[in-house]
Amino acid sequence: MTDRKPTEADLNALDITDAEAAGVNAISHPLLADPAPDADDSLVQIDSTTDGVVFVTINRPAKKNAFDAPTIAALYEAFETLHGADRVRIVFIRGAGGTFSAGADLGWMRDAADWSEGDNRDDAMGLARMLKALHDIPALTVAIVEGAAMGGGAGIVAACDMAVAVEGTRFAFSEVKLGLIPATIAPYVVEAIGPRRARQLFLTANIFDADYAAHAGLIDMVLPEGSVDEFISMLTDSLTANAPGAMGDAKRLVNDVAGHRIDHGLMEDTAKRIARARVSDEGQEGVRAFLDKRKPRWAE
Repeated sequence: MTDRKPTEADLNALDITDAEAAGVNAISHPLLADPAPDADDSLVQIDSTTDGVVFVTINRPAKKNAFDAPTIAALYEAFETLHGADRVRIVFIRGAGGTFSAGADLGWMRDAADWSEGDNRDDAMGLARMLKALHDIPALTVAIVEGAAMGGGAGIVAACDMAVAVEGTRFAFSEVKLGLIPATIAPYVVEAIGPRRARQLFLTANIFDADYAAHAGLIDMVLPEGSVDEFISMLTDSLTANAPGAMGDAKRLVNDVAGHRIDHGLMEDTAKRIARARVSDEGQEGVRAFLDKRKPRWAE
């Protein structure tokens, strides 16, 4: 949220139906050379490389990449597509124009104030589904945060596997200042920073900087100004030796064992997983390449 008075342009939300919103960013497979004929990158842009690196960019720089229903729908479509993308190792999430996301769009908020509780519940489920789709992408997801990540924008940061922020970036969970609560983002924020820290940040609604975000666990690293491209290159280069399928299986492993008691059932499940990995194509190739002192096929 910003403190400036909203203009009329700010308050004019896009007037489309739910079905139109769901189709506003019908994207192609991210590793195909040509986009689908009906692809629309006006709200969310997807770029990819043949090495399995994907960039998802929230593309509303004039609104500081604030969310509204069509933007959330476009992000959902992008993240869902990445669930079925082969050979993707890493997905970077960014905001266009130097700001990650200012949170909720003012026009969207004004409209929601006049909706019924049921309508608001249905609308909120769109954001909840989008965050879950991001959280469940098999590849490593990394938020590159610049400028600001407020409210739902900070929720996207929490839903990623990893996050970095440029010096000077600001964060806030300011919902209680509006008489609201950060409900749909809460599961991911609490998972990232823990319940005690979440209570503090949710209830104070204070703005905090990148250094504090790193201290709290919301981000993993603070980057000097101008070093984003260097960080992206360093991280992507480090992943070329990793098998894409094994990365997805390792991520699912963490999600499935987190919070579970270590009992016979969990021991049996993990034993089955490693046995399956050992006889898989990637497992066979990786071990044989190591014994033969050569690179596995996916690293060539």
